[in-house]
Amino acid sequence: MNFLAHLHLAKLADSSLLGNLLADFVRGNPDELYPPHIVSGIRMHRRVDSMTDSLPEVKQAQRLFRPEYRRVSAITLDVVWDHFLSLNWDQIEPHIALKDFLQLSANDITPHLPDMPERFRNMNRYLWSERWMERYAELPFIGRVLNGMAQRRPRLAALADSFADVENNYDALEALFWQFYPNMMHQAKIHEI
Repeated sequence: MNFLAHLHLAKLADSSLLGNLLADFVRGNPDELYPPHIVSGIRMHRRVDSMTDSLPEVKQAQRLFRPEYRRVSAITLDVVWDHFLSLNWDQIEPHIALKDFLQLSANDITPHLPDMPERFRNMNRYLWSERWMERYAELPFIGRVLNGMAQRRPRLAALADSFADVENNYDALEALFWQFYPNMMHQAKIHEI
C-alpha cells in the first residue's frame, strides 16, 4: 500500500493519520521518538504492509511481472493499489469525495510537520500541493511516479520499466485489487489490523 491506502485504512481504523503516513520515514523502534498515538499509527502502517505482502492476491499479482522486474514488483504494486483506490474512490467511499478526504487528511497532518524528519517534510510539500493522491487515478501519472522513484534510487532503476507490466496486466491487477482491498477495509473497521 502507498500513501492513499494507508491514510484510508488509518481513517477507517480511527488510527493516527500522521503516524500511518510517517511510518516509511521511521526506522526501528519509534517508542522513544513519538507520542503513543503516532507510534500506534506507525505500527498500524507496518502491520498493513506485512499483511498486504502476505496476501495470496498480492503474490499472484507479483507473478504477473516479468522475472527481471519481480524484485521491485512489491514497490510497483504499492503504487498501483493506490491507483485503483483513487480511480474507484467514489465507489469505495461514496459518502466523502476524495478531494475532501485529502483536505481533511492534510489539515490533520500539516500542523505537525515542523516537528517531523526533514525527508518527510519535503515529501509532504509535494504530496499535497501537487495533489499526488488525486492524480494517482491517472495511469500515466503512475508511470511518472515509478520513473521518479527509479531516478532517485539507482538500486531501484527497474521500477521505471516495471510500468509496462502494469499496463500489460492492468485488468488482472484491478481484479486482484477488488479481491483483497474490501477485506482490508473491513479489517481496519473492526480494528483487526
